[in-house]
Amino acid sequence: MTKPRNILFLMTDQHRADTLGAYGNELAATPVLDELARTGARFDRWYTPTAICTPARASLLTGQAPFRHKVLANHERNVGYIEDIPEGMFTFSTALREKGYNCGLIGKWHVGTEKTAGDFGFDGPDLPGWHNPVDNPDYLAYLAENDLPAYEISDRIRGTLPSGGPGNLLAARLHQPVEATFEYYLATRAIETLERYAADARDPGKPFFLALHFFGPHLPYILPDEFFDLFDPADIELPRSVAETFQGKPPVQKNYSAHWTFDTMPIETTRKLIAVYWGYVALIDQQIGRVMEAMERLGLVDDTAVFFTCDHGEFTGSHRLHDKGPAMYEDIYRTPGLLRVPGQPAGVVRDEFVSLLDCTATILELADLDPKQAVDSRSLLPLVGGQEAEWDDYIVCEFHGHHFPYPQRMLRTKRYKLVVNPDSVNELYDLEIDPDELLNHYELPEMKEVRTQLIRRLYAVLRERGDNFYHWMTSMYDVGDVAYDPTLSGLDEATYQGASRD
Repeated sequence: MTKPRNILFLMTDQHRADTLGAYGNELAATPVLDELARTGARFDRWYTPTAICTPARASLLTGQAPFRHKVLANHERNVGYIEDIPEGMFTFSTALREKGYNCGLIGKWHVGTEKTAGDFGFDGPDLPGWHNPVDNPDYLAYLAENDLPAYEISDRIRGTLPSGGPGNLLAARLHQPVEATFEYYLATRAIETLERYAADARDPGKPFFLALHFFGPHLPYILPDEFFDLFDPADIELPRSVAETFQGKPPVQKNYSAHWTFDTMPIETTRKLIAVYWGYVALIDQQIGRVMEAMERLGLVDDTAVFFTCDHGEFTGSHRLHDKGPAMYEDIYRTPGLLRVPGQPAGVVRDEFVSLLDCTATILELADLDPKQAVDSRSLLPLVGGQEAEWDDYIVCEFHGHHFPYPQRMLRTKRYKLVVNPDSVNELYDLEIDPDELLNHYELPEMKEVRTQLIRRLYAVLRERGDNFYHWMTSMYDVGDVAYDPTLSGLDEATYQGASRD
C-alpha cells in the first residue's frame, strides 16, 4: 500500500473503553471518536502494558515493556525506581527526527523528571506533571491573550479521611467557559502546530508526527457547567462490580478502596462521578473534533494516519475503587484503541490481543523505518488492512507499584485471566461467566488444571522475554520442567540439565 506520510496521535489519560459510543455506550456523547472508529479500525482487545501513566508512556516512546526500560513509577508517587529513560535507549521520536520529520507533542508528557519532551525531539510547550497545569505560563498567556477568566472551582466532590478531613478531590465544577478550559487550550495549540506543519509538508515537503495528549479524563474531573451537568446521574447504570466484597481477593484492594474513601460517600455520589466522567470524555471529544476539522481545512486527511488511545483505564467506582492501582482488572487494563489509515478499509473490528506498545512499531512502519527497533512491539498495519495475521492468543501485562512497591504479572487469554501477586493470594477469573471479575477462582479444586496451564504459560513467556519475575514462580508454583539451577549460582547445573518429569 501507499503509506500516508503524516501521523496524528491522539491520546487521553485514564480513559475507560466503555465511555465511547463505538464501544457500546448508548448514552455516550462521542460523535468524533465514533466517526474515527466507523472510518477506520476499532480494536476490542487493546491493552496497556501497565496501568500507570509514566511507565505506560515510556513504553510507547521506546517500544519496550516496562521491565525492560525500567521506568516503573510516576514521579509524584515514586517508590525508588529510576525516573528517566536511560541514555542511549531507542525512542521513536528520535528516529522520526533523523528521518526528517517534524515532531510535536502538545499536552501531557509525564515520561520523566529531568528530561522533557523537547529532549526527545518534540516541539511544543513544556507542560510537566500529571494533571492540568493551570498555572503554566503558556496557558496563562493564552487566557490573557483571549481575555478569558482564570481557573476557579466549586461544588467539590470528595470523601472523608480517617482524621475527619477532606479526602482526595474527585471532581469539581469549573467556573470558566469552554474556551478557557485546558482542553480547549491544548486543541488550539495543536491546531496552530498543524498549520505550521501543513505548510512544511507542502513546501519543501516535510512530513510530520503530531501528538495531542490530553490530561483528562484523569481525575479530578473539573468541568464547566455544560459538561459537569451533561449527563443525569439518574440515567447512570452502576457497574456490577460496585458490589465487590473483596472476599478471596488480595487485601491491598480493600485498602485501596479505603484510600479513595469510597465507603464515606453515598452511592448517589458514585453515580454523579460517573456522569461527570462521561462529561469529561464528551468535552475531550468536542476538542478532538476541532482538530479534525482543522485537518480537513488544511487538506491533510488523505495523507495522515490517525491514532486514538490512552495510557490506561480508570475505575470510577468499579470494584469500589477510583483511579488505578495494584488490581489488574479489565477496567484499567483494557482501553480504547482506534486507528485510521487512509486507503485502508473502513469499519474494521479486530479482536486480537494488541497493546499500546504496538503503536510504536506501527508508527515506525508508517514512516518507512524498521519496526523491529521497537523490541516489544508489533505493527498493527496488517490488522488495520483487514488481513489475516498470526497473532498471540493472549497478552501479558505487568505492574510495579504506585504509592508503594507492588509487583504483579497478568496473563489474559480469551476466557481466563491469571494474576500473580507474590505477597498475597493469586487471582484467577473466568471472564466468560464472570466478566465483572467478582469471583476469584484460583483456589477452587476444579480449576487446578486451568490454573496449572496458565501458570506454566505465563512462566514460559516471562522466561522468554527475560522478565526476572519468573524466578519467584520457579519455586512457588508448578511451572513444569526446570532446566536450570534456580539459585543461578552455576554450582550445580548438572542436576538440572536434561531434567524431565515425564
